[in-house]
Amino acid sequence: MDSFEGIIEFVAVAESRGFSAAAKQLGCSTSHVSRQVARLEKRLGCSLLARSTRSVSLTDNGMAYYQQSKELVVGLQQANEQITLQQFHLSGTLRVSAAGGFAEHFVAPALMAFGREHPSLSIDFDVNSNVVNFVEQGIDFAIRYGDLNDSNLIARQLVKRPMMAAASPDYLEQYGTPNNPKQLKSHSCIISNNDHWLFNNNGAYENIKVSGRWRSNNSNIVVNACERGLGIAYMPKSTFDRSLSSGRLVPVLEPFWSNGASSWIVYPNRQFLPLRARLAIDYLLDHFSDWQE
Repeated sequence: MDSFEGIIEFVAVAESRGFSAAAKQLGCSTSHVSRQVARLEKRLGCSLLARSTRSVSLTDNGMAYYQQSKELVVGLQQANEQITLQQFHLSGTLRVSAAGGFAEHFVAPALMAFGREHPSLSIDFDVNSNVVNFVEQGIDFAIRYGDLNDSNLIARQLVKRPMMAAASPDYLEQYGTPNNPKQLKSHSCIISNNDHWLFNNNGAYENIKVSGRWRSNNSNIVVNACERGLGIAYMPKSTFDRSLSSGRLVPVLEPFWSNGASSWIVYPNRQFLPLRARLAIDYLLDHFSDWQE
């Protein structure tokens, strides 16, 4: 009997928490999945799953076995993908949802490079910060920034994005340069995602509520307003790259910048991803592996 028989089915049940969901994921019958897992348990001499009429959960032995065997399954998938790549060209349409200056200036060019390596592949890059229904909209994966609320999604960190405060030389000449975050309360601040800005004051986080005459959820518009002297902006450092290099903006409050948040690649389930999406995700993770703001 094959010592690997049933492992793929067991991992699918463990991740989907059900035999029917695992069968749908693997493209086979529920009875086949149940039979393969039962044979695996018999071969190992212990129960891996605790079954009830309503749910399936891992036993202690099942959890330990899952932690070990999932790496085996992922490795097998990667090996299959590499062989597939050697025989076929990627084709079809890769659909990505993303928004913000980082996605436009850094992620999009990286996906363009990926597209050049696969000339039979089409890429639909949807600039949209709304909540994505991956199935209905046909989105393969999304790029999102900050805290993620949907625990049903798989999230992989793309980059860590420390913060920066910046203003135009004209604004600072007219209104002065703040020396600590508390002084922002007397300045006009350009608000993007929220009006509470988090700073690092000698290792202690300081939350400052700011206000101003301009607000936008589009980072390019915030930068433009900042360049035109409408106030001080506080966003990830990479957002200001072009403006800083041209001298249109200068950094302020540098000793107090916080570590910020991360940009993430999010998707429903790796098992359902087409090969083109899996390889695009791996390409982006590798591309940004040593990226620094």
